[in-house]
Amino acid sequence: MLIRDEIEQKLQMAFAPRELAVEDDSESHRGHSGWRDGGQTHFNVRIRAAELGGMGRLARHRAVHSALGAELVGRIHALALDIDG
Repeated sequence: MLIRDEIEQKLQMAFAPRELAVEDDSESHRGHSGWRDGGQTHFNVRIRAAELGGMGRLARHRAVHSALGAELVGRIHALALDIDG
């Protein structure tokens, strides 16, 4: 399974978001730190979920990282998050 699909699946299960977009942006980082042949290193996530609405910025980021789990986050070099309730 692609990391992009894993991210999407875990966030869908954890938050049932009304909007979720996961973009593998690895190719635009070719030659930069953390880039690997085959990509799957840099991701942009846009998520809108009611459960995240009452949280501060740091709490929202922690909730997303927790939902993804340490093992999955450990395989990603960069994860840009755009989060709202």
